[in-house]
Amino acid sequence: MPELVFFSGTMDCGKSTLALQIEHNRSARGLQGMIFTRDDRAGEGKLSSRLGLVTDAVEAAEGFDFYAYLVRHLSKGGRCDYVIADEAQFLAPEQIDQLARVVDDLELDVFAFGITTDFRSKLFPGSQRLLELADRVERLQVEALCWCGARATHNARTVGGEMVVEGAQVVVGDVDVDAGNEIGYEVLCRRHHRRRMTAATARAAALSPDVLPVADEISAGPTARS
Repeated sequence: MPELVFFSGTMDCGKSTLALQIEHNRSARGLQGMIFTRDDRAGEGKLSSRLGLVTDAVEAAEGFDFYAYLVRHLSKGGRCDYVIADEAQFLAPEQIDQLARVVDDLELDVFAFGITTDFRSKLFPGSQRLLELADRVERLQVEALCWCGARATHNARTVGGEMVVEGAQVVVGDVDVDAGNEIGYEVLCRRHHRRRMTAATARAAALSPDVLPVADEISAGPTARS
C-alpha cells in the first residue's frame, strides 16, 4: 500500500542526501518521481545536500497545491510513480493534507523530509501535521553532533556566533555561519541549547581568564597555611 513517510531529524543529519539517494535508487529501476522542495539553500527549484549533490525540483511556494499539480500532470499524460518533498517543515498544514490525499487518492508513495522543531524547540506547523498524518515516521540514523561531541538534538539560530531565541520562525540560512552579524544555524545537544552555548561562545569562555585562572594560580605557587 502507498505510504506517507516522514523522515525527520536535526539539521546536518543527511535528510536531503537521503532524499537524493531515494531518487537515484528508484530512477535506476525505471521509476519516475516528482521532486518538490521549499527554500532550499541552493536556490529556487533545487534540492541540494551539503555533500555537493544537487538536482532540479519543483518549488512548492506558499499557496502551492500538491494534489492539483499532480492531477494536472497525470491528466496530461505525465507519469509519476512516487513523490519526494524536501524541506517539508516549511510547508503549511493544508499542504501536508494535500500530500496525504496524494497517497490516498492517487495511490502514490510520498517521502517527506524535514526538521521537526525550529530554533526555539517549537514544532514547525508542517512537521506537526506530518507527525499527525504520516503512516510512518523515520528518525534518521546519521547523528549530527554538538560541538561538545554529544548527539545533537536541537537546532539553534546564531547571529555572529551567538544563539538567539527571538525572530521569525523561518529565516533561510546554513550551518556553521558565524561571521559578523550574519544569520547562521548550529546543531546543539539539549544541555547546550538550554544554556545557549554555541561553539563560538564556548571557545570565548574557554579563553577567558576569568573563567579559567589556572595559569595564574600555578605561577603564584603554593598558598601558605596557618
